[in-house]
Parts: sequence; C-alpha cells; structure tokens
Amino acid sequence: MATSYESQRTVFRRIAQQPYVEWPAYDSTPLYDRASLAGLESDIRVVSGIWFMHPNHDSAEQFVCELPIAYFRFEAHDCYQTSTRYEMDTLFRVFVLKELHGWEHETSLREYLESQPNLCEHLQLNTVPDQSTLWRTWNERFTRDLRETVEKGARTILVKAQNADVAVPRDPEQSLPLRGTDANESQPDNRAILDSAETITDHVSRVIFPAFSLDRGEASEIPENAYWELQTYLGLRENLAANEGARSFTHESTRNRTPLGHAHRDHIRNLSIDQIREMYRQAVRQLIDEVAATEEFFRAGIVAIDITEADPFTGDRTGYEDEIIGTKENSDEYAYQWATVQLVGNAVPLVLDARPVRKGESRKEIVKDLLDSAEDLVHVDNVLMDREFDSQHVLEMISQRGLSYVVPKRMQTSEKAQAKRLLQRDQDRYETDRKLHLGNNEWHETTLIYRRKEDSEYDDHRQYSVFMTNRGSGHLTEYGYRWEIESGYRSIKRFMAATTSKDFGLRFFYFAFACLLYSIWRAVDLLVQVELTDEYEHSPIVTADNTLTLLKKETGIG
Repeated sequence: MATSYESQRTVFRRIAQQPYVEWPAYDSTPLYDRASLAGLESDIRVVSGIWFMHPNHDSAEQFVCELPIAYFRFEAHDCYQTSTRYEMDTLFRVFVLKELHGWEHETSLREYLESQPNLCEHLQLNTVPDQSTLWRTWNERFTRDLRETVEKGARTILVKAQNADVAVPRDPEQSLPLRGTDANESQPDNRAILDSAETITDHVSRVIFPAFSLDRGEASEIPENAYWELQTYLGLRENLAANEGARSFTHESTRNRTPLGHAHRDHIRNLSIDQIREMYRQAVRQLIDEVAATEEFFRAGIVAIDITEADPFTGDRTGYEDEIIGTKENSDEYAYQWATVQLVGNAVPLVLDARPVRKGESRKEIVKDLLDSAEDLVHVDNVLMDREFDSQHVLEMISQRGLSYVVPKRMQTSEKAQAKRLLQRDQDRYETDRKLHLGNNEWHETTLIYRRKEDSEYDDHRQYSVFMTNRGSGHLTEYGYRWEIESGYRSIKRFMAATTSKDFGLRFFYFAFACLLYSIWRAVDLLVQVELTDEYEHSPIVTADNTLTLLKKETGIG
C-alpha cells in the first residue's frame, strides 16, 4: 500500500514519543552537525525500525524514496566542486536502491530505473543517468565514507523490513566490512569474532557474577566463584546433573579445590525464591548497564510476558501439588512452570526477570510482578502476551500503567459468530470496539481485531484469529515479535542443568541461571557486533556454545 501523510505522521509521532531515542541523532556537537554520517546512519536505523511496523508501509523501495534527508548536507561528502545535473540527495537514494538489490554493476541499476517510471518520479529523476555517470558518481564523486554509509543504510533497511515481514529484494549479509577497510577486504571471520568475544565475555563475567552470593561461613576454603563456575559448566553439557558434573568439573578445572555435587545443591537449596530473584535482577541490571553504553541498545522497548514449563514430571508429586502443577495444555500431565518477561522486537532479547508459577496464583498477579521488575530496568512501551493472559483485569491493569498491549483472545460464542459473518463476506480483517466487564459496573475498553490467517488448514471460522489491543491496529504487526520468546526458551532450556530433585528453589535456580546464561550470550553478541561492524542485527554472529565455552574459560574451568 502507498504511504500517506497520516501514515508518515503516525511513524514520526511514535518516534517522538520514545524518550530514549534522539532523532535526528548527531554525535559531533550540541549544535547539530548536519554533515554527520553517523547521524544519518542513526536516523536511517531509527526511522526504518518504526516505519515498517505500519501496515501501509510494505515496500523497502518506497522507504528509500520517503526517508527524510533534506536536512543533510551532502556537499561535505561531494568530491565534485562544480554543480552537476543530478543532486547528491537523489543520487544517494539511487545508490541505496542499488545496494538493496545487491547489483554489482551500474548497468543493472540503470536498466531497472528505465523500467520503473513511477519509481523515477518518486526519486525526482527527470532522466535516468547513463552507465558512465553512475560509475563516476560512485567511484569518483562519493567519498569513501559516504559509500560506506550507503552500504550500511541499505543493509539496515533490509534487516528492519525483513523483521517486519516486508518483502525484500534480497537477504542482508551477515556482517559489514570493518570500518576503515575496503569493501573487497575480508569480512570479520571466526577468529576475529572469537577474539573479540573472548575479551568481552571476560569483562562481562567479571561484572555479572558478583551479583550472586551464597550464605556460607567465613572460613569456607572453596571460593564462591567456583560454585558459579560449576553451574556454568553444567550448562555446557546437555542433561548433566550436579553429582556427575562436579566429578567431571574436578578434572577439567584449573582450581585446586572444587565443590562437590551435594554441597553445591545444599548451598543453592538454602537460597529463597526471593533471594534468587533479587540476585538475578541485580545481575541483569549490571548486564544492561554494560550494553547501554552502546547506542544500539535503548533502555526502552517491547516486552513479552509468557509462561514456559519444564519437561512433564513423571514421579510422585504428593505434597508438591502446589508447585508441580498441570501443563498449559489440557492434559493429564504435570510440570513445573516458570514465567518470564523478555525484551523483544528490535532490542537485544534479554530476559529481564523470571519467577516460578504456583497453583492458585492469578495471571494478573504474575503480570504485575513481572512488569514491576521490567519497568524498574527499562522503559516499557508495549506488552505482548499469549491468550492465557486475555483476562480483562490483566488488560485493565496494563492500561492503567499507561502501557499498550496486544494479546490474542480466546474465541467465545460472540467471536465465533462474528468470524462466521466475516467468512461469509470473504472479509480478511475487521475491527470493533468492545467493553469488557470488570464488575461493580466498571468496564475495560479495548479493540477487537479479527484477522484471517493465510494458508489456514481450516475452511470455517477457525481461519480467523482475534486480538485485543488498546492502541489500535498499528500495534498488531508487533505481535509477530512474540515468537522470539519461544525461540529464547529453547536456548534457555539447553543451558539448564539436569536434576530429579523436587526442591522448588533448586529447580527455579537452575532455570533462572539458565536465563542469565542466555542473556549473557545475547549481550556478548551485541557488544561483539557493535565492535566489529558498528551495527547490531538480531541474527547472532557469536554462537551460544562459543559464549558458554568462553565463560568456562574465563571462570577458570578450561
């Protein structure tokens, strides 16, 4: 769909409402250096990150045409001293377009422009430059730094569009050339990545792990760090329990003395749930302080709240019915359940807090608890949840905090009837306001959005999903970010030590520590990407295994 004044106003109003985004962004002086390429790159990153979330903005090429750059002084990066037929801002857009498509030669760009008169009109090209003009522009007129900005800007647009499920001409490369190198020189290779990751992991581990402490006697001979080293070591081995892990750890560690498995478990059992959570939050606060030093991390974003469950419990749960509760699916199985709040969207996906779920706890109580933690760490803008949180009391509590939300609704009789009417009309989308009764003649006002699923396996009303939001349909696109929390859970469970113990505190500690290892991995990856490429994209270049191995090495295990 075409952009409009209203859709553009929505984008820039939303950018203006983000307290941790400076737009336009410059890094030279408070007087705004309008020739700053770093500022231009930041603007492309910020605007594209919001632009493609709008349902009407479904074209990367359209973004190139609409991106506001009239303020920018291109003459500082123009090697020609005399006036020419084509303005620098127009040529900048043309070469960003070339990079979007990944064409190696100007001939392909020229042929494409000649076949797209509407695009040329939007680019303010009265005539298409010939091949030699395009070649001279790129190789002789543009400075080297400007060429680098074109490449970075195009890659940013591709990534942001792809993250929003907008079709792109090609997949973006995994990394960019290092600053100060020619485009044909080598990309950051595995050795460079590991070298950078090793230094950063060393620093991060020294900052994070002191947040954890055990209540031990002053005469203890084994240093406390040895316990966290053992716990990290357990995360390196799939399905490795404490006793077996402690024996292997003794041989692999460089320490003279290491914890025994039963001593390790006993110390952890002495920690209360509240103590574990407070230590976790303090560690994450330290982690956020580290990544917040980069402009790629903003203390603001979208959070997803969800509940995950451990593997089904097959033993005797007598006396533990309040802790080993049923699974989320309607089945006869039982499992421990843990709730988390995690950054999603364009932010680095850190797990901000985790808590256990006990029998009898309301979803409102769980959401309130996790949001209290999240808002203490970052500025929360939007909350994404699964349909198990579709209670009107949960939604009202979120609205009263001044936050927006998107949550799918379980279809009741009225929703099924409406979906059937939409199916009869062959209508893909429908919005309606709804008041949800809170009791005592109080109501929560929300918007119901019916959306037809593409390629649905059903041919009846089940083709439709119903979402609730308090900020209109523009936020519905963001719900796609919630899948990140599911992929995060898969990695987190990979980092968990194995145990058959029913001790609730021990079980929760294993989960919380795995969340911390996952968050360290994603933070290290961000810092490595920024160091090597001056950019951050969601696809990690540092693997989880590499991070855990480096943590093992930096904590004295290897």
